[in-house]
Amino acid sequence: MEKFTAVFQQEGEWWMAYVEELPGANTQGKSLDEARENLKEAIQLIIEANRELARRATQGRTVLREEMVVAV
Repeated sequence: MEKFTAVFQQEGEWWMAYVEELPGANTQGKSLDEARENLKEAIQLIIEANRELARRATQGRTVLREEMVVAV
């Protein structure tokens, strides 16, 4: 399980949300709870898509994949 910094900002009746560490992870919701859930889904989709793109880019090549934990 990863930790990210979620930023929420109210704009009129909507809540805008994004993740500081993950460009492209942004969304909105009519409520703060909806924005939170939408942001979780956006994070999951971006990470899944990035992993698939990386796998396709290295298909047929000898590569090493390993988990890396970084304390920030």
